Amino acid sequence: MGNIGNVINGLKPAIGMIIVQVAYAGLSILYKLVVEDGMNMSVLIAYRTLFATSFVVPLAFFMERKSKPKITPDVLFQSFLCGLFGVTLQQNLYVRAVAFASATYASTMTNLIPGVTFILALCFGLERLKIRTLTGKAKVIGTIMGIGGVMIITFYKTKEIHIWPTHHVNMIKHNQSHISPTNQVLGSAFGFGNCLCYSMWLILQAKMSEKFPWQYSSAALVSAMACIQVIIFALCMERNWNQWKLGWNIKLLSVAYTGIVASGIALVLISWCVRLRGPLYASTFNPLSLVIVTIAASLILDERLYVGSIIGSILVVLGLYTVLWGKGKEYENMAKEKLTKVVSTNGQTLKIIITTNNHSDNNINNGIDMKLSREGQQQNGVKDCSSNKGNQGNEGKVTPLNNEDSKPST
Repeated sequence: MGNIGNVINGLKPAIGMIIVQVAYAGLSILYKLVVEDGMNMSVLIAYRTLFATSFVVPLAFFMERKSKPKITPDVLFQSFLCGLFGVTLQQNLYVRAVAFASATYASTMTNLIPGVTFILALCFGLERLKIRTLTGKAKVIGTIMGIGGVMIITFYKTKEIHIWPTHHVNMIKHNQSHISPTNQVLGSAFGFGNCLCYSMWLILQAKMSEKFPWQYSSAALVSAMACIQVIIFALCMERNWNQWKLGWNIKLLSVAYTGIVASGIALVLISWCVRLRGPLYASTFNPLSLVIVTIAASLILDERLYVGSIIGSILVVLGLYTVLWGKGKEYENMAKEKLTKVVSTNGQTLKIIITTNNHSDNNINNGIDMKLSREGQQQNGVKDCSSNKGNQGNEGKVTPLNNEDSKPST
């Protein structure tokens, strides 16, 4: 029974990420349905952000009310930029990619985000190319594969694939009052803009987390800032108040689902999974939503599927995993360098091994410095250098090395 319990506990993060990807797939389908039903795209995003903010703000208060996060002008400005790139621009561009291209195509484009983030990080000096290393080559090749896959999807149609008979499919679509125009090139531009803005948000969010490490309060601030932005933008774009009315129809279902489930609940599940397994583990589940959207869109929306689309999607997914593999190896090498260090003190060689439950490099380095200073005050023999309360999560032990261990492990 104990082994079964361990297996179930080990599967919990995977189950959580599968739920997230199903939620994201439903978001893409609902976006397409509600836009084809005639709802203004800017109004849709405004309502989604309003629902999301109403969910995230109380959640942040409940989860982090005891920590009392300090909000400074710098944090407010960074949250404004995060809201601008991560919600206002990104969401408006994504829904237009769905409207002008297809739900499947927009979902495929999101797998370019790691590659686009890598390019932006290079431009801002946050990443080094390291083309001569295996990890550097993997990131470059993966990015090229992803971009090439998107170009194949956009321009290489070839033969159409029929997954199942469509004479009984797409009953919802025939009853819709408005059908959005199809423009693959324009949809591609919106989709790439969505990836660009999302990647910018990732970089800005990383900078913001250095000064403001409270994840729920950070999400609440960003949502609140974005809510103000998208409402102002929507009011400028759509002044017909009939477009703002929500009845008991697919419009209300869409804004409630996308705001509460796709933005609120998904945020909690992703944060929980990242805390347990890390960001790369969470990223590996992204292609699952593409598979779900492809099947659901062909069934519900009667979207056409081409051989070129299949080939391009495979290239995009392979490119995604190639970039993630490169980043994973890079983090692994960095961890090996920082978690094991050999020093010499009082004529005795000591090996310091630090185990950590978090991913903060600063905490690791601070733990090393603290242990060395304590070692300088102690005498010979084996010293237990456990962390104090101010640096929980990091533990270290200083032990004399045997002759066989006098060299750094590789």
